[in-house]
Amino acid sequence: MVDVYSSLEGFPTQEEIPDYYDMLTNVGSVTEKPGTKLLIAVSADDEIYGAVVYFSNMQQYASGGDEIDIQHASGIRLLAVNHKARGQGVGNSLTHACIQIAKDKKHSQVILHSTKVMQVAWAMYEKIGFERFEDIDFEFHGFSIFGFRMTI
Repeated sequence: MVDVYSSLEGFPTQEEIPDYYDMLTNVGSVTEKPGTKLLIAVSADDEIYGAVVYFSNMQQYASGGDEIDIQHASGIRLLAVNHKARGQGVGNSLTHACIQIAKDKKHSQVILHSTKVMQVAWAMYEKIGFERFEDIDFEFHGFSIFGFRMTI
């Protein structure tokens, strides 16, 4: 995840947001939160092609903005796709897996955040059916973070 996020042109550097990069480095520890899963896409030769964190409990989502108190919702954070796997549908598959888990939990919506520097992901989310959800936009170290919501 660190390689993916740090290579995004215009994304803050590790020196600018060290706590965020610490979280990326130790993403597995996020699963210690109730209702949280780390989904990983692995190639046939056991190479990690991508990962995403799924939250069934929005109280655990903690995106960096205000606490999100949305009922009957799941959250998606930290989607990352290995450079070698780009264009192969990995991000799409991981996102759809999260949507399916949300449906299985009988949630009525899925929430996520993205940024302008994540245009590939942003376009994918919109193609899947996510719509802008400005109520949860926020600024993080002078960096604009944009909310999205999909009703399921």
